[in-house]
Amino acid sequence: MKNILVVGAGLMGGGIALVAAKAGYNVILTDRTEEDIKRGRSMMEKTCGSLVKKGKWSEEEANRSLTNIRMVTRLEEGRNADLVIEAVPEKMDLKQAVFRQLDEIVQPGAILASNTSSLSIAAIGSVTRRPDKVVGMHFFSPVPVMELLEVVRSMRTSEETIQQALSVGKKLGKKTITAKDYPGFTVNRVLVPMLNEAAYLVMEGNDPKEVDQGMMLGANHPVGPLRLADYVGIDVLLFTLESLYEGFNDSKYRPCPLLKRMVEAGLLGKKSGQGFYSY
Repeated sequence: MKNILVVGAGLMGGGIALVAAKAGYNVILTDRTEEDIKRGRSMMEKTCGSLVKKGKWSEEEANRSLTNIRMVTRLEEGRNADLVIEAVPEKMDLKQAVFRQLDEIVQPGAILASNTSSLSIAAIGSVTRRPDKVVGMHFFSPVPVMELLEVVRSMRTSEETIQQALSVGKKLGKKTITAKDYPGFTVNRVLVPMLNEAAYLVMEGNDPKEVDQGMMLGANHPVGPLRLADYVGIDVLLFTLESLYEGFNDSKYRPCPLLKRMVEAGLLGKKSGQGFYSY
């Protein structure tokens, strides 16, 4: 594999493009409008600046990575990609629409991967003529820093596709695990209920700082669950919980009512300036 097309120039897509370019792939990053492209470029430059400042990347690595990314607004320019990684918002109808287009545009032998954190890979792949080449490649934010890559196998994904995705992950410098195609996969299925339970504790009157301190000191977590929820985004957390609840029909995934009220009030965490904490 030499050519990677990344669809979606947001925080996740930009991060994926950067690590792919750093690993030596020819990268095309696409989004809907020139404004989206400009915003994505600015975000990647800011990410590179932070990585260099913290000593995680050299200035040469950052510059080379940015130079190796071609940004476009037309999916057709990625028709020769060997691998496509989709990183658009977590909406099934949107992802399926993107995969229908990709299936028509991109060369038949290419793998189509989704960065979804909770949606069905089988459902996403069902709209294509190559469900055996559709796989989940779930990166974690911030992509240039976090080591893990979840590779998700649907009932239709071939073993060859899984091995190719694992090989790409290794070349990107990631440590990989494989997961079955059930809501939440591995990490979110374990992590998200914990964040939900922490929200219940706050709803019952406990201090967020003390809940976080309890988990940091008592379970040796590097960051507390409520601070982490703010970083993830309360709206993203709620959506993932709703997907788990719907997918398993199990009351243990019932979203905390406080999370719903926070989203309705626009208290989305760090990105809105207020969540369980102020920013």
